[in-house]
Amino acid sequence: MRIGTAAVLLGSCLVLPSAEGQHAQAATGRMVFLIPRARMAASITAPGTASLGSVEAGQSASVQMGQVRVTSSGVRTWTATVSASDFTTGGGTPAERIPRSAISYWSGPLVSKTGPGTWNPGQSTANDKKPLDVGRPAFSYNSAVMTSSSVVWQPRLVVSVPVTAVTGTYTGTVIHSVA
Repeated sequence: MRIGTAAVLLGSCLVLPSAEGQHAQAATGRMVFLIPRARMAASITAPGTASLGSVEAGQSASVQMGQVRVTSSGVRTWTATVSASDFTTGGGTPAERIPRSAISYWSGPLVSKTGPGTWNPGQSTANDKKPLDVGRPAFSYNSAVMTSSSVVWQPRLVVSVPVTAVTGTYTGTVIHSVA
């Protein structure tokens, strides 16, 4: 019996039968298996704090939040998402609350990148800013190859303080995640 050399793709496992020569026997053939790496992942780092300074009721303030970075290892596609909590002071009564719908975000263009692929900012200009009343795409990545890559952007947060807001130090949380 003759066994030739063939490659068969089975899901994510490549099976390569190999013959020792033209007259190899089926019982002496070797199998070479390519085992895919463990689950690939993307990770995100974001600034710990940002301060808007003093803002009067009925006014808006804008702050650049600092650099956000996504690093991926072997991931072909990912989307970074941004969300926020209400900003509150005191007991968080309606007069002590800036709702998420009054907090807007724009990712801006990319600052730096490594690796092949296509990077897309969620909101590339100030005119594209979106309220954070729901989670929003901050940046996304797509590549035809599995390789390491990274991207950095510097988002801006815009807070519109309601006219009914009381004086106080407001705090809230802005969350960046990647999947």
